[in-house]
Amino acid sequence: MQLQLPEPGLDAMMASRSLQSLIANDIRHHSGWIPFSRFMELALYAPGLGYYSGGAAKLGKDGDFTTAPEITPLFGQTLAHVIADLIARTTPQIMEFGAGTGKLARDILTELSAMGVSVHRYSIVELSGELRARQQQMLRGFPQVSWLDSFPAVFSGVVIGNEVLDAMPVQLVAKTAQGWRERGIGLAPKKFVYRDHHCDPALLRQIPDSEALPEGYVTEVHPIAIGFMKTLSQMLLAGFDYTGHGAVALLIDYGFPAQEYYLPQRSEGTLMCHYRHHSHPDPFYLPGLQDITAHVDFTAMAGAAVEQGLDVLTYTSQASFLIDAGIGDLLQRIPVSDRLRYLPRANEVQKLTSPAEMGELFKVLAVGTKVELPDRFARGDRSFRL
Repeated sequence: MQLQLPEPGLDAMMASRSLQSLIANDIRHHSGWIPFSRFMELALYAPGLGYYSGGAAKLGKDGDFTTAPEITPLFGQTLAHVIADLIARTTPQIMEFGAGTGKLARDILTELSAMGVSVHRYSIVELSGELRARQQQMLRGFPQVSWLDSFPAVFSGVVIGNEVLDAMPVQLVAKTAQGWRERGIGLAPKKFVYRDHHCDPALLRQIPDSEALPEGYVTEVHPIAIGFMKTLSQMLLAGFDYTGHGAVALLIDYGFPAQEYYLPQRSEGTLMCHYRHHSHPDPFYLPGLQDITAHVDFTAMAGAAVEQGLDVLTYTSQASFLIDAGIGDLLQRIPVSDRLRYLPRANEVQKLTSPAEMGELFKVLAVGTKVELPDRFARGDRSFRL
């Protein structure tokens, strides 16, 4: 299928070709085959060339996709009210993974300040140098913000991850006439191609009743995101051991529980690419210039946290979470009579909460130790579906 997408500029095209050469050399170095997760890692994070480590604009109207904090400040303001409650039960520290442009952090800190809530430290773990520079510009008025290159050993407080898990490299598996195979990447003349290899049975543990799925079924599994959840859990548990204070992680992303993720009819998986607000399924198109994502298996994420010793505090839709957190009340701070201000904000809330928009596809998973969520979040809890 020929994709009809906007043409990149000459510099962008040259950068993509350099990345394609780097990936091709990596494939040759590994005897002609790499797992898809390695391809995705290089396409997104290769130093200076990958999508998140290069210099291309990524977020907002000039980028490739838009996230909830870019749509409206009400998203961050609503989270701030949840965080205010949680840090009163833990410690006045926040850690955000993958902070985008920094707008979510700014909206959260601005609202908390208006509420009279002090945050001693707001740490951002950011792998992209280009995004870190944008964040530093956005947050220059907030001295409590600092940047980290990796997980600290211990942490107590509130962790935020908005659209972080979906950008973690996935591995592909395919059901063939010979059984399950791992689908990786090889080389053909002037292009990358899929090639199947022996599949480690451990890759299939995520998939409920994998043997019942039909021949030809292709899907993603998420060992890297599971590893992230385990490390996150260990950090929060070590924080409690060290400080005696609990912690909560709020993970917001698009995805499903395993029983919905691995439905027989979802036979081509969920892998998706985003280029200049166009979505398409071809990860080989202009590597380095497009985002590559997969939906999150929330059952696997929750299971990894529980296995390490955390509690699942809630799993719910974004709509339910934001409504229970009071986004409607925050909207009402703008008089309905002020139509020029009210109507755009009301439309933004509709986009975040409508089942036809982001409200149902996006989910919120909260895990933690020695902390409980406010009672109002019990109404929309779907943890029983995990």
